[in-house]
Amino acid sequence: MALIVDCPICGKKVEWKSESRYRPFCSERCKQIDLGAWASGQYTIGATDEDPPTDENQGDLN
Repeated sequence: MALIVDCPICGKKVEWKSESRYRPFCSERCKQIDLGAWASGQYTIGATDEDPPTDENQGDLN
């Protein structure tokens, strides 16, 4: 029995198997939508407002 996942773009059910050409996406269209979102900077990793660590805070790493 193959694992069933949701397409990250449209939510359609996709079987996770080698024959599923665009997995985890359901189609070339959803794959291209995701690539476009990534390329345009819509996907980001959040940052904090904290100051970066200084040499004093890092300790002896050697």
